[in-house]
Amino acid sequence: MKVVLQDLTKKFKSRDKKGKGEVVAVDHFTFEIPDGELVGLLGPSGCGKSTTLFMICGLQKPTEGRIFFGEDDVTELPPENRGVGVVFQNYALYPHLSVLQNITFPLENLKGKDKLTKDEMKEKAMEAARLVQIEKLVDRKPGELSGGQQQRVAIARALVKMPRVLLLDEPLSNLDARLRLQTREEIRRIQKETGITTVFVTHDQEEAMSISDRIVVMKEGVIQQTGRPQEVYENPVNLFVARFLGTPQINLFEGRVEKGQLLIGEEAVLSVRGVEDQPVTVGIRPEGFLLREDGPLSLDLVRVEVMGRDISVVSTSAVSINPTVRSIIDAEMRLQVKEKKVCFALRPSKVLLFHKETEERIYPEEAE
Repeated sequence: MKVVLQDLTKKFKSRDKKGKGEVVAVDHFTFEIPDGELVGLLGPSGCGKSTTLFMICGLQKPTEGRIFFGEDDVTELPPENRGVGVVFQNYALYPHLSVLQNITFPLENLKGKDKLTKDEMKEKAMEAARLVQIEKLVDRKPGELSGGQQQRVAIARALVKMPRVLLLDEPLSNLDARLRLQTREEIRRIQKETGITTVFVTHDQEEAMSISDRIVVMKEGVIQQTGRPQEVYENPVNLFVARFLGTPQINLFEGRVEKGQLLIGEEAVLSVRGVEDQPVTVGIRPEGFLLREDGPLSLDLVRVEVMGRDISVVSTSAVSINPTVRSIIDAEMRLQVKEKKVCFALRPSKVLLFHKETEERIYPEEAE
C-alpha cells in the first residue's frame, strides 16, 4: 500500500504562561512511501517524527495537509477504519490476558461481514504468532515473558488483521543492546515476508540505517533529507544530516579553501577544485583517514583503541570542532602509543565541505 503525505502540518497551542502562540511540531511534510517498503523516520527527540506517525494512524489530526493510502484519502477517517497496525514504545499489552488472547483482541471487535468465529480468530492469531516465532508461548501471560518476547507479541497483535500499513513507534527502545540488534533483524524479516508498507520511528540512526529501504531525516518538524540510507550517509545535504548520521560521528574541523586547495590549520590536505576561496567547515568521516608517515594532516595522538579488525585512533587538533578526532584504520597498521604525532592522508570521497553560515554542503557539489 503506497502512503502519500501531502503538505502535512501539525500545530499545538503554546504552553507558555500566557497561553498564546503556537508550536509547529510538523511543518509541511510531503513524502511518498512506496508500496511494500520500510521507511525509517529519523531525528532527535522533539523533531516531530512520532507526531507524524500519530497523524498517519489517526491518533492526531493534521492542522493542514492530506494523508492518502493508495488512492484513498484517509485524513478524516478514525484510526479503526484506516487499516493500520501500530506497535507503541511500551507495547501496551493486557497483563491479565494470555499471549493468544492479546493477539486475538483486535479481531474480537470486527463486525458485519468481517466478523470471525472463535476458531477463525484462533487460527489467525496462531498464524501471527508463528510469523513472529512465539507460537510456543501463547499460553503465557505478558509478565512471564522477556522484553523481546513482549515486543513480538505486540507486533503479532498489530499484524493479526493484516493491516494495510504497519507503524512502529520506537519499538526497540526498552530492549538491551543485544536484543535490539536481534529484534531489528526480526522486524526486517517479518516486513519482507508480509510485504506490508511499514513506517519505523526511531532516534537511533544505526537502527534506522540497518533495516530501512529509505530514511527520512527530520529536524524541528522539517524534512532535511530523504533517500537510501547509504546515499544519505555519503551525500548529506547539510551539516545537521552529516553530524546526525554515522557512528562514530563525523569529525569536524575549521578550514579554508585557497586557490583550489583545502587547508586545515596551515596544512594543505586536499585539492578541491571548483570551490571559491572561503572559510569552511570540514567534515571527515572516521574511515576517511589513511595513516601515512608523510601525510599532510598531523594530529596530536591521545590513545589507540583496538576494536578487533579495526583500530580507533583518538587524537586532538587545535582546529578541530569536536573535542577529539576519531579515525578508523585497519588493525594490520602498526601504531605506537608513545608517538606524540600521527599523520594522515585523506580519502577524497570521505571529505565534505560545508558553508560556514548556511551549513549547506558545498563540496562535493552533488552526489556522484
